Amino acid sequence: MENEPDQENVEQSLCAKTTEEELNKSFNLEASLSKFSYIDLDKELEFKNDLIDDKEFDIPQVDTPPTLESILNETDDEEESFVLEDPTLLNIDTIDSHSYDTSSVASSDSGDRTNLKRKKKLPDSFSLHGSVMRHSLLKGISAQIVSAADKVDAGLPTAIAVSSLIAVGTSHGLALIFGKDQNQALRLCLGSTSVGGQYGAISALSINNDCSRLLCGFAKGQITMWDLASGKLLRSITDAHPPGTAILHIKFTDDPTLAICNDSGGSVFELTFKRVMGVRTCESRCLFSGSKGEVCCIEPLHSKPELKDHPITQFSLLAMASLTKILVIGLKPSLKVWMTFPYGRMDPSSVPLLAWHFVAVHNYVNPMLAFCRGDVVHFLLVKRDESGAIHVTKQKHLHLYYDLINFTWINSRTVVLLDSVEKLHVIDRQTQEELETVEISEVQLVYNSSHFKSLATGGNVSQALALVGEKACYQSISSYGGQIFYLGTKSVYVMMLRSWRERVDHLLKQDCLTEALALAWSFHEGKAKAVVGLSGDASKRKAVVADRMVEILFHYADRALKKCPDQGKIQVMEQHFQDMVPVIVDYCLLLERKDLLFSQMYDKLSENSVAKGVFLECLEPYILSDKLVGMTPQVMKDLIVHFQDKKLMENVEALIVHMDITSLDIQQVVLMCWENRLYDAMIYVYNRGMNEFISPMEKLFRVIAPPLNAGRTLTDEQVVMGNKLLVYISCCLAGRAYPLGDIPEDLVPLVKNQVFEFLIRLHSAEASPEEEIYPYIRTLLHFDTREFLNVLALTFEDFKNDKQAVEYQQRIVDILLKVMVENSDFTPSQVGCLFTFLARQLAKPDNTLFVNRTLFDQVLEFLCSPDDDSRHSERQQVLLELLQAGGIVQFEESRLIRMAEKAEFYQICEFMYEREHQYDKIIDCYLRDPLREEEVFNYIHNILSIPGHSAEEKQSVWQKAMDHIEELVSLRPCKAAELVALHFSEQIETVIKKLQNQVLLFKFLRSLLDPREGVHVHQELVQMSPCVTEQFIELLCQFSPNQVIETLQVLECYRLEETIQITQKYQLHEVTAYLLEKKGDIHGAFLIMLKRLQSKLQEITHQDEKTKEELSLKDVEDTMVETIALCQRNSHNLNQQQREALWFPLLEAMMAPQKLSGSAAPHLHPEALKSLTMQVLNSMAAFIALPSILQRILQDPVYGKGKLGEIQGLILGMLDTFNYEQTLLETTTSLLNQDLHWSLCNLRASVTRGLNPKQDYCSICLQQYKRRQEMADEIIVFSCGHLYHSFCLQNKECTIETEGQTRWTCYKCSSSNKVGKLRENSSEVKKGKTAPSQVKMSPSCHPSKGDSAVKKDFSDFPIILSLDLPCVFYLVSVRSMILYILYLQNMIVFPTKLQRKSSLKSVKASLNISEHALHVSGRPRDMEWKEKRSLCGSPLLFSGCFGSCCPCWDFH
Repeated sequence: MENEPDQENVEQSLCAKTTEEELNKSFNLEASLSKFSYIDLDKELEFKNDLIDDKEFDIPQVDTPPTLESILNETDDEEESFVLEDPTLLNIDTIDSHSYDTSSVASSDSGDRTNLKRKKKLPDSFSLHGSVMRHSLLKGISAQIVSAADKVDAGLPTAIAVSSLIAVGTSHGLALIFGKDQNQALRLCLGSTSVGGQYGAISALSINNDCSRLLCGFAKGQITMWDLASGKLLRSITDAHPPGTAILHIKFTDDPTLAICNDSGGSVFELTFKRVMGVRTCESRCLFSGSKGEVCCIEPLHSKPELKDHPITQFSLLAMASLTKILVIGLKPSLKVWMTFPYGRMDPSSVPLLAWHFVAVHNYVNPMLAFCRGDVVHFLLVKRDESGAIHVTKQKHLHLYYDLINFTWINSRTVVLLDSVEKLHVIDRQTQEELETVEISEVQLVYNSSHFKSLATGGNVSQALALVGEKACYQSISSYGGQIFYLGTKSVYVMMLRSWRERVDHLLKQDCLTEALALAWSFHEGKAKAVVGLSGDASKRKAVVADRMVEILFHYADRALKKCPDQGKIQVMEQHFQDMVPVIVDYCLLLERKDLLFSQMYDKLSENSVAKGVFLECLEPYILSDKLVGMTPQVMKDLIVHFQDKKLMENVEALIVHMDITSLDIQQVVLMCWENRLYDAMIYVYNRGMNEFISPMEKLFRVIAPPLNAGRTLTDEQVVMGNKLLVYISCCLAGRAYPLGDIPEDLVPLVKNQVFEFLIRLHSAEASPEEEIYPYIRTLLHFDTREFLNVLALTFEDFKNDKQAVEYQQRIVDILLKVMVENSDFTPSQVGCLFTFLARQLAKPDNTLFVNRTLFDQVLEFLCSPDDDSRHSERQQVLLELLQAGGIVQFEESRLIRMAEKAEFYQICEFMYEREHQYDKIIDCYLRDPLREEEVFNYIHNILSIPGHSAEEKQSVWQKAMDHIEELVSLRPCKAAELVALHFSEQIETVIKKLQNQVLLFKFLRSLLDPREGVHVHQELVQMSPCVTEQFIELLCQFSPNQVIETLQVLECYRLEETIQITQKYQLHEVTAYLLEKKGDIHGAFLIMLKRLQSKLQEITHQDEKTKEELSLKDVEDTMVETIALCQRNSHNLNQQQREALWFPLLEAMMAPQKLSGSAAPHLHPEALKSLTMQVLNSMAAFIALPSILQRILQDPVYGKGKLGEIQGLILGMLDTFNYEQTLLETTTSLLNQDLHWSLCNLRASVTRGLNPKQDYCSICLQQYKRRQEMADEIIVFSCGHLYHSFCLQNKECTIETEGQTRWTCYKCSSSNKVGKLRENSSEVKKGKTAPSQVKMSPSCHPSKGDSAVKKDFSDFPIILSLDLPCVFYLVSVRSMILYILYLQNMIVFPTKLQRKSSLKSVKASLNISEHALHVSGRPRDMEWKEKRSLCGSPLLFSGCFGSCCPCWDFH
């Protein structure tokens, strides 16, 4: 076996030395960066419990991995992927992944690439993270590559590999080995141009772990091994893989005797190096054949020495990426496939990428495989369980907005991605945040396209592999020790993570001080990403970063002062410092460096008065939020003076109450507060500065007491002072500080005693002879009795087992009674508040107060005094509150009820009656109380309907309501009717008898019977005889005759004969005619209307000029219209003779006045009467034949004597109407013929046109249709191009039963719409409005052009209008369409149903068609369907597409 390299010293000298200062850092940091990558693992183990996202671990484990043979025998068809049933419906972000029995890990986010949702591009993160990557040009290596190409014809660079050395392969077969020191010297030049001419370009390089061996793969398929210590060629391998294929990848494993190669035929081979008896050999074994699927990327798992004992390393895992799937296999101890993962459908030109790295998850370090193809990166965590089996778990995937061509781990949390436009993206893996974007087009990256196309061997590769090779750059990018090397056509670049200090300094160089501070603070808090260079425990790291931040803050302050504009407006200077100074204050306080803030920073900024003012103003929010408590006396003084000078006294008060003012001049501050009315601040200074709690009370009492004692109204300022005084007293008695905080616990008892002693003082300190006793309590009672008593009530809650406090409590109650009961200055409301307060205290179970009961009797007398009617509501409310608070035990109930009734305190009476369950008496209380009388209905309803009351109680209430029914009806008739219908439905006639007032009875019956009144009465609950309804109709005729017809139309329970007699009694002719028509006596109804019309015509004929002619004409026209309507409603049920008996008398009645036109006294409105007569003629033309009308007119004795000229206008009008309708029918016929021809042409074209499916696989199961022949399944092709197995469609419930036929819907088209729209469409289908179209094929048929087996499955409709809208059909009525066209063109108005029928009959006769349904197909997507109704009422369903069919069909 070969373990150590030979020690031959063969050196070649092609050296060019260059030095570069910046690269010193690059290479000197190499070891540290390598170390940092494992320090990061340790950090992750420390903090992983806080960072783990459970959503990452969402795929079940694969317990039964497939064998290599099963993988190799699979049909590696790119069209066939293990994906979920419908990728277009997946919620990629939330759905759980699935595992299959085939041991393939199914991708939860695979599917049609066109349906993948890309994330929006992330915003520029420079200001957030700074410059994360440092990239440098390796000038020495780059210069020597160019020199070698020029001097020794080395050719252009083609591949790079990096370890402790840098190896660069060239197009002429040379391998240049460079050192990684600062000189970047050329160590070795391996190979020769003659060998390169034979082998071709170097297409792949690999260096083993100890940097002793180099493997070179060539474009023509050869492989060489070199000793990097001596430069000796150890092996030249030509038979490891099939000839004529280029080496795409060659990789050493952790075992120095084992390597893997991948050729352009897509095969993968294992190379085993042996040395027996001094002879070096190489054995090759095929791991994956390209004939079963081409592998284009391989990646063995490498472990650092620190992880050499990891249990996974013994398996020697290898990841392979073919064009359709990912495979992870174990090479040791025996060959085994551990995982397969299909891509799903995606862009065939995208490059498969693989990368391994060890990461810490759940406190364990395990390898993670990142793979991607396109714009989605998947992460697979590989673990070994206790049984020794390997489990692969899918982590949270990464969605990008660009396509990748390279993926590189830079450490366990940070990855570097290269997109197809040569932009680098630095991503934090766990948060998926983009840290930086770097443009590297200047590198002029080398691509491996020629090797993937195998141009050196004749280009014998598949088109799929050649397409992938267009963007392949596998051999141009190499990473080692946290550095990434990029090979350009003439240069080599190296990129690495900047240290945290470099990132901060980089921002400082660009004059981004604010961003530098923000970035440094993120390092300080441990929230930064891609951190390098911070080691040690958290406190040590914070200290290092804090020192750097302090340096930046000093620089920031100097810069703020230096860049301040010297000239200009003061506002400009203020704005400058308002932008700069808050940053200094923020970070000093965040770093908890108040010493720095108030000493050096304050002194520095004080040099500029504007900066000083801005600095002081910046402190305000921190003080108000209690983030800044302690300040130096000088700063506190300057702060108060600054706000005082700017007249911001409210701000001063807010600041004082949040500051420790013990270091200030207390008296001066108090004086300032009092002069500026800063009462909160004054109280705070007294309390905190001097522990004095009584003096502020005395000051405030001196202000509000005089006006209250004098009976004057307080000013707004005095009201504010009084409210503050009440709150202050409440806080002191509760042990809280005012305005915020708490009183020290040792001072709480003392403060309470002081406040009580102060309140119960007999006289004030500066009392005048006229001062009444207990001035402080009296003042507070006058100011706000209720609130003061609430303060005392809250205080009494805390008096428990405190003897002295109980004494104070009794003492205060005695004083309150003495002050308020013996004084007439207080209102009833105030006195009531006191006794309510006392009642609540006395009602407590642990009460210790004593109050004389006679005082409550006095209060009752006072509140119920009948001699004083003022404040009636106030007195009643006060007494009610007193009773509800428990004061009822202090009174005799019978005496209380008598006094309440005498005082008309009905709410008190209700309260007492309710306690005694006398609910019937409460009805009287409501009816007598004018403020609450309308609430009686709800009360009665609640008592009678809500359970919980006895039958006797409900009966008493029911009887009381019956006794007061007349009052209830007069109060609210509608409410009374609703109440009667619900609870007195069997006593309606009794209720009617009780209502003697006819007006009340009318209102009650109208509310009960007329549903238009808005009363919610169920008529089935109301049981009454027709006599009641007829009684209501008679009352309606008396009090509202104009509403009789409208009411009769909604009433049901009445007798026609009796009702007709009632209407005749009150001479309501129109109502009588309506009832006769309803009875069926059409002629009788017509005679009444005709008689009424004749009387109106007689009036207008004999009126003189003084009469209001407009009103008379309006009456005639209205009566005539009603008569015409009567005739039209009934003509279709009558024979010809009966119709003439209606219409001809009406015509004669209208023409009779015109016969008098030649008499001596002509009427005043000849033209108006002619117009009305013409209206009658037009109306009757729909029911009476035109010859009959003319004959009747000419048979008239007047016109039969040769006066035809007098009716010339009527006859000519009738002839014009006839000509108009004839033209109308001709136009309609022409339109329909044109549209029918156009529709049939399109239908014929669509039927004869073949279908071209978009794919040859089912859109649901993604299986090729030909593979399911054994299931005898039908193939369904839709006009939209989607193809399905009928079995798959049935499983997705895409079949709909319509009129006994099974119809299909396209699953993919319908599912692309929203769920709500889908349901709406489904409901329309079920109603018969839509039906899908499809093509059925037998399983043996292929969807080819002209195939006779392909059939259209249409429904059998006589006429099909194909508007090139496949998948959905709509039914339209021919009659509706005709009428709607005519209606829209304003060509016809059908006044009667008979005329509509005759017109349609003529149209159908001219077209020779019957009324049948038109079958209109429509596209299911991107359409807006509307529904309208035609003149005849039939539904019209049409699309906006109709507008493009024919110019006259513009429905928009």
